[in-house]
Amino acid sequence: MERRQLADLLTAVRAGDTSVDEALARLRELPYEDLGFARVDHHRGLRNGFAEAILGEGKTPEQVIAIAERMVAAGTNVLVTRLEPDPAARLRTALPGFEYHSLPRLAVHRTRAVEPEGGTVLVVTAGTADLPVAEEAAITAELMGNRVERLYDAGVAGIHRLLDRRVRLWEAAVLIVVAGMEGALPSVVGGLVDRPVIAVPTSVGYGAHLGGLAALLGMLNTCAAGVVVVNIDNGFGAAAAATRINRRDAP
Repeated sequence: MERRQLADLLTAVRAGDTSVDEALARLRELPYEDLGFARVDHHRGLRNGFAEAILGEGKTPEQVIAIAERMVAAGTNVLVTRLEPDPAARLRTALPGFEYHSLPRLAVHRTRAVEPEGGTVLVVTAGTADLPVAEEAAITAELMGNRVERLYDAGVAGIHRLLDRRVRLWEAAVLIVVAGMEGALPSVVGGLVDRPVIAVPTSVGYGAHLGGLAALLGMLNTCAAGVVVVNIDNGFGAAAAATRINRRDAP
């Protein structure tokens, strides 16, 4: 359950459209629901503003399906990250409302509509190879209630591609900048804008990129003030941070 759902439930009780017993039945599983192998955190949307995500990696298809079923039943939008195609197919068979995005390996169930809040989150990538992580960030940010735009393949090796779109950089409320190799792009973007820049290093590159460590260290050592860095390939974490920043003026 998320904050708007709780507010709607309280309004329905006050208006007499829902009985107190019905409301209590819906709240019974707060703050979590114990499935034995998992404790589904239905309370997270109330605390954090967006629901718990299911990490598909390391879980059996049966476990993913069981958790997703309970979240859908609670009226929550569901995001499953790092989910391979075969388990995704089984999930979609069990719960046909799911859509699967193969590039970022995300499964999404849009149980209820979400009205975008705040300004625009702009996701920028250095290269096409960074798209899996960038799309994880973009789709997650959309599901969390942000307006999202994309500016892809604008790395420093052809920096004119970025500078040609600099107005889009200036118009964004928050920027998520995704890059592998040496991870230089967030430093460049951070030097062009006065908005929060969230840098995401990817495990893309040759030899000494060390699985994304070179990009991570480059971003951490940026000389551009105001750039913050999430972990390697962590598009989900970048989207969560961008969402909180984008809602900073919301009540």
